[in-house]
Amino acid sequence: MKDERRPICEVVAESIERLIIDGVLKVGQPLPSERRLCEKLGFSRSALREGLTVLRGRGIIETAQGRDSHVARLNRVQDTSPLIHLFSTQPRTLYDLLDVRALLEGESARLAATLGTQADFVVITRCYEKMLAASENHKEISLIEHAQLDHAFHLAICQASHNQVLVFTLQSLTDLMFNSVFASVNNLYHRPQQKKQIDRQHARIYNAVLQRLPHVAQRAARSARSCTDREKESPRYRAGRPPFDSLGGAAGDEQGGNVSRVLPYPQGEGTAPALNRIWC
Repeated sequence: MKDERRPICEVVAESIERLIIDGVLKVGQPLPSERRLCEKLGFSRSALREGLTVLRGRGIIETAQGRDSHVARLNRVQDTSPLIHLFSTQPRTLYDLLDVRALLEGESARLAATLGTQADFVVITRCYEKMLAASENHKEISLIEHAQLDHAFHLAICQASHNQVLVFTLQSLTDLMFNSVFASVNNLYHRPQQKKQIDRQHARIYNAVLQRLPHVAQRAARSARSCTDREKESPRYRAGRPPFDSLGGAAGDEQGGNVSRVLPYPQGEGTAPALNRIWC
C-alpha cells in the first residue's frame, strides 16, 4: 500500500528492502527486470528507478558497469577493522568468536529444520553432495577449497532458517575469520581420524535438518565446540599467546599440537592473509 505522506522513492526503497529481508532478493543475485519488479510491487517504472537510486545511495544495491543491478553485501568486513587487529594480537578473541559462531550455527540449524522449505532442502543437498565429493577426493583439492565448500554448506542451512539477520551475522563472522591471520584447531582434514569425525558431524547435521529434527540438528551443529573447548584447556590459550609463531608457522606442530600451519586465502589484492579453516 502506497503512503501518500512519504516521498514515493522512499516507499519503493522500503518495499525492496522488505524483499531483501524476506530472502526473496538474495545477496549477489541480479535483480529481476524492471517490468517484473513493477508488476510485483505495483509501482511505475519512474518510481521504481527513483527507489533504486535511493538504495544505491545507501549501499544496499550495486550496479557494476555493463552489468545488472544486484543486492550488495550488507556485512562487508574491512581489513582495517579493529577486530582484525585484535585477532592477530589477541588469539583469545578468535576462540571467543568460534564460540559465538557455534551458538548461532546451532540456532540456524534448528530453525532450518523447523522452517526450511523443500526448495531450501534442494540447495542444502546440492551443497552437501559437493562437499562430500570433495571430502572423498581430498587429496585432489586444497584445504582452502574444502573450507569454501564447507562454508557454502553451512550458509545454505543458515539461509533455510529464513532469518536474514542471522544470515548476515554468520556471514560477517566468517568474513572476519577469512580476513585475519587465523590458526584453527579444526583444520584437520590431513589427519584421517579427525577427517572422519568431521564428515560424520556434517552427515548428522544434514540428516537432522532434512528429517526436520530441530533439536538434533542444533546439537549436531554445535558439536564443533568440543574441538575449541579442548584447545582452551591448553596452557598456550590460558596464557593468551598466539597459536602461531612470528614467521607464520604453527607453533606446536612438531610437538603434536592441534594448531595447523598458516596458508594464504586468495581473495584478491588488498586482502589480509588468512588461514583456511575446515568448518565442521
